[in-house]
Amino acid sequence: MLLLEQVGKRVGAETHIEDVSLTLQRGSVNVLLGPTLSGKTSLMRLMAGLDRPTSGRIFMDGKDVTGVPVAKRNVAMVYQQFINYPAMTVFENIASPLRVQGRPEAEIREAVDGAASLLKLKPYLDRTPLNLSGGQQQRTALARALVKKADLVLLDEPLANLDYKLREELREELPRIFAESGAIFVYATTEPTEALLLGGNTATLSRGRVTQFGPTPDVYRRPADLETARIFSDPPLNVLAMEAERGILVSPHGFSVPAPGLPDGAYLAGLRAHHLRAGPPPLGTAGFEARVVVTEVTGSQTYLHADIGGDRLVAVLPGVRASERGAPIELHFAPGDLRVFGADGRAAAPALARAA
Repeated sequence: MLLLEQVGKRVGAETHIEDVSLTLQRGSVNVLLGPTLSGKTSLMRLMAGLDRPTSGRIFMDGKDVTGVPVAKRNVAMVYQQFINYPAMTVFENIASPLRVQGRPEAEIREAVDGAASLLKLKPYLDRTPLNLSGGQQQRTALARALVKKADLVLLDEPLANLDYKLREELREELPRIFAESGAIFVYATTEPTEALLLGGNTATLSRGRVTQFGPTPDVYRRPADLETARIFSDPPLNVLAMEAERGILVSPHGFSVPAPGLPDGAYLAGLRAHHLRAGPPPLGTAGFEARVVVTEVTGSQTYLHADIGGDRLVAVLPGVRASERGAPIELHFAPGDLRVFGADGRAAAPALARAA
């Protein structure tokens, strides 16, 4: 078990990590999700022992390792910017941590063969890294981390340089590998979709703080605050100002939803882009009319940017929808998909049942 107790990291006047407390169990997948510069890499460096925290403590299996350098820990790391030994073959790159451990040759060959098969590297085992593509070099670094059988495996956006097809295959395969290893895996990403595919637990990060940590589906479906909901939404979360009046949440744009028990007052409502649908609102949904600003066709989907009374929304709609700028369009959503936050940004109501 890896335990972080109120860990902080300051560099001069800048705070890189602020009061982070996390408990990560063996055999678990733990995703660090946040935008660039949110603190993901800084937190992983503290976990690994590459940097020392300026406050708080770090424990591994009950032992205080706060000041223990990475060389004295059983840690494996893979970065987006891959690192390989240029003079060694792919086979020897993957085998290197096992040779340092003094493993038998038969065990080394079996481990390398398994990792190379998984990562589609078997045809390249006799090549040196300089004779590989960028994606192949990244896979070599990933294979080396997998065979090491470390207590803690840190993966900092490791699939970013791979082609789409291989990235999707590995996203599906990695959780199984993680579960079987018994290690603690920490996987940093900027992509909410990647966090959902990997499952496990997710910690959302913003400006060096962990805003929420828990099972990935729970953090996604029940964000504790508006910041977490924004982090876990791609395209960006649609946010609208609404007013609660006698158990009804009212929008200045002409729609309302029941909100029984919600105190009167001003709120912010968050709605993810894929929860919006086009067309007349079916029974039990909330609908409104907007004006098309621009459409982006991606092939199987259309990203529709629309204006509703001065507020900008984005909807992800199935298929190809070419609409003229300024054209009216009806949009609707299920009230249960709305997330409501108070003036302090904290979740005020997790879900609403039906539209008015």
